[in-house]
Amino acid sequence: MAPQRRGPPRVPEGSSAAERRRANSTKKDRLPQEAQRSWLRTVVFGVGLALITFLFWSRLGMDDDVAEVLAHRGEVLEGRFIEVPCSEDYDGHRRFEGCTPRKCGRGVTDMVITREEAEQIRRIAEKGLSLGGSDGGASILDLHSGALSVGKHFVNLYRYFGDKVQNIFSEEDFQLYRDVRQKVQLTIAEAFGISSSLLYLTKPTFFSRINSTEAQTAHDEYWHAHVDKVTYGSFDYTSLLYLSDYLEDFGGGRFVFMEEGSNKTVEPRAGRVSFFTSGSENLHRVEKVLWGTRYAITIAFTCNPDHGIKDPVLT
Repeated sequence: MAPQRRGPPRVPEGSSAAERRRANSTKKDRLPQEAQRSWLRTVVFGVGLALITFLFWSRLGMDDDVAEVLAHRGEVLEGRFIEVPCSEDYDGHRRFEGCTPRKCGRGVTDMVITREEAEQIRRIAEKGLSLGGSDGGASILDLHSGALSVGKHFVNLYRYFGDKVQNIFSEEDFQLYRDVRQKVQLTIAEAFGISSSLLYLTKPTFFSRINSTEAQTAHDEYWHAHVDKVTYGSFDYTSLLYLSDYLEDFGGGRFVFMEEGSNKTVEPRAGRVSFFTSGSENLHRVEKVLWGTRYAITIAFTCNPDHGIKDPVLT
């Protein structure tokens, strides 16, 4: 008997249509999944981009460790004071009863001088610093000692420029400077409950002008954390009078009180006075200035009359 030829296996009727339906169904299922994955990729990319942008602008606008703004530039403060425990820094120096800090803290006020007076004081700084200026980012003008930044060094402006100084400054300039210093002294005395007559102006008391120019010497590196009582010895009370506005005249450059996990920052405002006891209870630094120019005056006081200095006079 001849072998029988077998044809292909019989496929039940309708099976090809079912397979096509299953294939189409699989494609339909795959399309939403691919669309979902594409959507997720887009979302993840967008979130990542937003996060990077946020971190970039945050880095420009604030210091990483700053947790709280003690004084915003837009505020007008009648007075804000925070008391903190005194450090032991004062124990290594001669104590003066009724003056050496026993109540320690930090304060900010916008009521000591007007913004118009701040502009007049700033013009004094601008006129003096027009005679010199540091090659780096931080320039100093000390009307008491005559110290002026010139290039990478300091000169005594009264000796170096001689009679030219009287063509730069006026007696009205120096009188305004003295009046402002006295107002700051009275503010500090009232805040800490001491007699202003027990406070003596001490050195260094000076104008500062800071911009974003790269530092050329150690004197230009203003941003390091420090303690005034440790650095200068004579300081018992420190104050800063700001002569320009944060985010209008300059970026960066905020004053930072260093505290573990809870740093406090002061945003400069023209006419604002920030003051504090000078010991380790007020470890501080200034952020780097990123753009523009920051003007301020550091005015320091001591309880020791031997470390006192006189107000400047135009001679």
